[in-house]
Amino acid sequence: MNGGAAAAAAAAAIARAIKASGAIVRVEPGEFVKLLNRNPNGLVVHAPGGFLRGGEAYLMSYKGLAFYTRSKEAFMLPATVEVIEARQIWIPGH
Repeated sequence: MNGGAAAAAAAAAIARAIKASGAIVRVEPGEFVKLLNRNPNGLVVHAPGGFLRGGEAYLMSYKGLAFYTRSKEAFMLPATVEVIEARQIWIPGH
């Protein structure tokens, strides 16, 4: 596969992944915390940022959309929030 065909195949794979997962909205950490406070009984997926990226990654569903953020510091999550600890959060095209 030449470089152009490989790039087109990769772009198509990303488009399929986005279509399958729905809309993912990237927000700043402060905005994520505001949404979290509006959704105290929600579900949050948390993953460490890893060796190269560092920090923490968070994903949460709110009103039909998925919100994603990365933060240098871990959030204090409300005790009422259900947390899933993941090895990694993969966002298409990210």
